[in-house]
Amino acid sequence: AHLGAEVIKIEVPGRGDLARQLGADPELNEKGMGVSFLAQNAGKRSLTLNLKHPEGREIFFRLVEQADVVVENFRPGVMDRLGLGFEKLKEINPRLVYCAISGFGQDGPMKDSPAYDQIIQGLSGVMSVTGNGESGPLRVGFPLADTIGGITAAMGITASLSKQEREAVLIDVSMLESTMASMGWVISNYLTAGVDPMRMGNENFTSAPSGTFQTGEGLLNIAANKQEQFEILCNLLNREDLLHHPDFKTRELRKTNRELLKTELESELKNNDAKFWSGLLNKAGVPAGEVLSVPDALNLDQIKQREFLETFSDVPGIGRSLQVVKTGMQLNGKTLTVDRPP
Repeated sequence: AHLGAEVIKIEVPGRGDLARQLGADPELNEKGMGVSFLAQNAGKRSLTLNLKHPEGREIFFRLVEQADVVVENFRPGVMDRLGLGFEKLKEINPRLVYCAISGFGQDGPMKDSPAYDQIIQGLSGVMSVTGNGESGPLRVGFPLADTIGGITAAMGITASLSKQEREAVLIDVSMLESTMASMGWVISNYLTAGVDPMRMGNENFTSAPSGTFQTGEGLLNIAANKQEQFEILCNLLNREDLLHHPDFKTRELRKTNRELLKTELESELKNNDAKFWSGLLNKAGVPAGEVLSVPDALNLDQIKQREFLETFSDVPGIGRSLQVVKTGMQLNGKTLTVDRPP
């Protein structure tokens, strides 16, 4: 919807999308306008249809006739049993892009298994590399697999729509495979180098010093991945001696002795706060950044200047103003906006 598409969301009569009942505000959940729903549906229109009823299916067919894309996330086979599967819909619209998003894809031994984000995070290996040795596997703090599955679907849809001579196409998105495809070097290190990935907390497997460091006030991420960045870091901390230390002379030595190196760096970083060090290091070309809370991140001048938040006033159904995030991109220098609240 943020990119200009007219999106019609089909919901269950009576209760609507489950997301309407989810979120941190019980009053909004009770109204059927839960934060989870509000966060994802700006710019979209909603329509309730009973797809098990002939009249509901007929209305759906009329929508499909005019549609470019149908997106569904039922378990495999559900749409076919309703008489609304790909083969049926492409008869109605021979140019239809049909995108099915499911936990495991439309075939395979797990295709009928139920799936939520946390289930996929566990099965994909994401949890196995999140946390540290003491914490054990941890879930990423937001619905990562749901998000990546949606982005994968959007890429497939966009690619299909771009074909000039378009025929009906079925896009089969597996949340499990989409999530694993995003794991890049984690999986490649195993496939190519035979290294079983391990939990390393906030440390970067590929380099050191590259991780989270304690300062005099606040946590600071530093990614001195290149030799010249390490040299600048040591100079700024007045620790040129570390450049000649036998344990830190090369990248591999620094990775092997990362804990010792971290201790040495933190002994200097404690002399000022994270904000000070972030400014100093970035100005010198060493990537660094404070570890912020969500409220602090939203308050960044960078976020404000690029108008990342969309504000709606007096939203129907909640009786107050609402802010939602935009897409994270601009086109020709302009932020993408929507004119309709959820």
